[in-house]
Amino acid sequence: MAHVRYFAAAAEAAGVHSESVDAPTLGELRQALVVAHGASFAGVLDRCSVLVDGANTADPGAPLAEATLVDVLPPFAGG
Repeated sequence: MAHVRYFAAAAEAAGVHSESVDAPTLGELRQALVVAHGASFAGVLDRCSVLVDGANTADPGAPLAEATLVDVLPPFAGG
């Protein structure tokens, strides 16, 4: 089961800051998150970077092992 952490706009769109989701791959996790949080969340998710155990990846086939940490990071503005 992956532990998903949301930051900034992603947390606002999901309505939670973190949750655990049972999914074997990143692609299946993304599908489960869209089903759970709706179409508006899908738009936010499409703009986010995703880190799997600290590594940036967009590979839908990336495996998610037990206790995998997934961070969902929207684009940040800064100076």
